[in-house]
Formats: sequence, structure tokens, C-alpha cells
Amino acid sequence: MSEEKSLHAAPVIELRDVHKRFESRPDMAQRLLALGGRRIERRVVHAVNGVSLSLARGEVVGLVGESGCGKSTLGRVVAGLHAQSEGQVLYQGRSVAQLQGRERLDYTLGVQLIFQDPQASLNPRQRLRQILGEPLKVHKLVPAAQVQERVDRALGEVGLDCDYRDRYPHEISGGQRQRIGIARALMVSPRFLVCDEPVAALDVSIQAQVINLFMDLRAKHDLTMLFISHDLGVVRHISDRVAIMYLGRIVEQAPAAEIFARANHPYTQALMAEMPDVARRGRQFTPIRGEIPSPLNPPSGCTFHPRCPHALPRCRDQAPELKTIAAGHWSACHLNETA
Repeated sequence: MSEEKSLHAAPVIELRDVHKRFESRPDMAQRLLALGGRRIERRVVHAVNGVSLSLARGEVVGLVGESGCGKSTLGRVVAGLHAQSEGQVLYQGRSVAQLQGRERLDYTLGVQLIFQDPQASLNPRQRLRQILGEPLKVHKLVPAAQVQERVDRALGEVGLDCDYRDRYPHEISGGQRQRIGIARALMVSPRFLVCDEPVAALDVSIQAQVINLFMDLRAKHDLTMLFISHDLGVVRHISDRVAIMYLGRIVEQAPAAEIFARANHPYTQALMAEMPDVARRGRQFTPIRGEIPSPLNPPSGCTFHPRCPHALPRCRDQAPELKTIAAGHWSACHLNETA
């Protein structure tokens, strides 16, 4: 997709300062202690902290970060599985929180989620024809007599023979199960796909097939995608734009070619340095030091400062804002102000 189209097309999904927190509930023992006068401190997980992001029609945005950074939680907020704690989620310019009736159903069907583990996301007691046909029947999208025809067509779109319709999920391979997960999402003709690590559990050879399938389906159905992954090689191949997430925040965002050529944020640079590259076989590998902090107690200031080799004194106290550093390129780093 051209950058001009991305900038001027109306967004299908827009996030405005979205937060998502999970607060633990007291168990029975804690409630009994509370009756005795003991104060209970509730633990709060800050999974997503002030994310703003928009996706134009037909665009694929790669969301990248280490495990525990909040990218899957953000994907579930976009798909409507989690309600945001603060901020707004807009679908085609309308706040999702205000949608009702037919408009709410349009959002529910229009935004579909493809899960990381295809085995866990498929009902083991249903045959594939039941799994694929269920949304058509529940939402009465086609007459009952046309359900099997639609199921066979969906199987063909994801590269499976229609004879697979009578199999159970355990009777097919992992790559085939992921294809069924994709087909199920497409059954309701969505406009937007949230792809949550859709190839992480697959062999490398199968990954390439599934990625090519995503690209073919995107072109055929004019799909918009939020592609969540920790694999930069996959994201580079499929994405128009890339957003880097660290501990609940977007720290850098740019077109894919720009971010892989001129990564700005120290965290992005560290991730790029860890990418396997035949041209750098003789290099000395230096991993990012330390572990990602707990979202129960995130660091003050810039959340990356405990691991950053370039941290300044102000990084410990003042959180940097996401600012434009070039056309279409944003980064949240105090180093940009001292350069």
C-alpha cells in the first residue's frame, strides 16, 4: 500500500489513548481477613497504557514486541473481547461503546480475531463443517440450504479440499487447523482481521504458506489487518506499517521499509540487532539486557530506561512523548531532543 493511501483513507479502526488494566479480585481468605479489619491491597496489571493507533482500509499494520508487552491484550480490545479501561475505540468513525443494535452487530462481525493456537480455538467435538457453518446459522447470513456451499467455498479459499469438511480438528495438521481458523474468520465477510501470532506455532515451511495465504486473501477481500507478532522477519514481509510496543506503550511507529532501514528507538534498534541475518554471520551477538519489567509495577519515566544502554537521568523520571521525527515516523525517546 502506498503511504499516500494510508495517510488519506478513513481509518477502519482507530484507537485514541486506550488503556487496559486488570485488577485482581480478593479470594476467600482475603475477604475473611478484611472482615477482621485487615486492609487488602488490590494488584493492578497495567497491560495497555495510552495507545493511539489508526488503520486505514486495506492496510496491514504489524504490532511487534516481546512477550508480556501487551500486544495480544491490545488485539483483544480491538476485537471487542476486552473493554478498554480508558480511551476510545472507533470503528469506521463511530465509538464502539456507543454502537447498538444493527451497528453493534456490524462491528462484531466486521472485526474478527485469528488466534495463536489453532487447536485451542477450535471445538474438538465439532466437525469442520459445523465449525465453519455455525456463524452463518447463528446470524442467519445465508439460507440453510446454502450453508454447505459456503463452507466448501471457504475451504477452497484457504487451500483445503472440500472433503475436509467431515473431519474433526484433531484429524488435521497444525497448519491445516490454522487455515480453518482463517476460514472461520472469513465466513462472516469481515472488513478487519486481528491476527494474534497466527504463525508462531507453525513450522517454518508452513509459516511461509500461511503468510502467502494471508497476502492473497488481503488482496482478494480488501482486508485490513492488525498483525501481531514477535517475529520481525514475518512482520517485515507482510506489513505496510510497523508499531513497536514495549510494556503497554507504542514506542515507535513508521512504514515498514523506514523502520527496518532507520530504526530510531533504542528498543527497536535492539530488536533489529537480534534478527537473524546471513550477511552478519560474524557479528558478536549482544542480547537486550535484563527482563521486561512486570506490568504490576512498571518503572517510572521511560519504561525502557532500566534496560537502555543510552539512558539519560531524565529518562528515570519523565516519560517521553511519541513525536514525529520524519514524515510518517514517530518515536518516543528523549535522545531525539538532545541530538
